[in-house]
Amino acid sequence: MPDTLDLTTIETFIVDALVELGVERSDIVEDAALDELEIDSLDMVELSQSIKKQLGIPVKPKDFDQLYTVGEVLALCRQKAGLE
Repeated sequence: MPDTLDLTTIETFIVDALVELGVERSDIVEDAALDELEIDSLDMVELSQSIKKQLGIPVKPKDFDQLYTVGEVLALCRQKAGLE
């Protein structure tokens, strides 16, 4: 878990996590649709667990059910981390 949690740390973590899930780094922009990046529900569960474990942000897999873009994932994480 990082010593300080800020917007850059969250964004970097999520981009790196999406790359690990097979997404091309150049395709990861805030308005990119998760289904167009071929991120499925199992990937979202894995991503949510990584965010909770690695960053200490209190997210649950069901929090991601109604998210459709990378920007929405970032916004949720910023909100749950208390940065918005």
